[in-house]
Amino acid sequence: MTRREVFLGASALALLPHAASAEEMLTYTPGLPEQRLAAGETVLIDVSAPWCGTCRAQGRAIEALRGANPAYDGAITFIRMDWDTHGRSDYARSLGVQRRSTLILMRGDAILGQVVADTRTESIQALMDLALG
Repeated sequence: MTRREVFLGASALALLPHAASAEEMLTYTPGLPEQRLAAGETVLIDVSAPWCGTCRAQGRAIEALRGANPAYDGAITFIRMDWDTHGRSDYARSLGVQRRSTLILMRGDAILGQVVADTRTESIQALMDLALG
């Protein structure tokens, strides 16, 4: 086995936990949040764009928090809404979304909290902790 093969194998293994958790983030489609909320789930909507640095930083914080505390995955349904496609939709407007890098935690018809353009792990954790209480 060459050094290159060892390096590539180790790199793939290091990324494996991130790939698994990224699959658990559902992709927004019209009606999906309402369906999940009607089923009694707590939903975190991540309004982001793939080109947005703030959004990527928020995503890294969410994934780190989920990795550190599996209770989040049991308590929250994570849905990523693409800003470029759905950010100006009627549903986004009904939630008061004005920009990308917006995280909204909901249960039933209520917005429990939101974080806008804040990448601090503490802020995002505080939002996600609302689902545990």
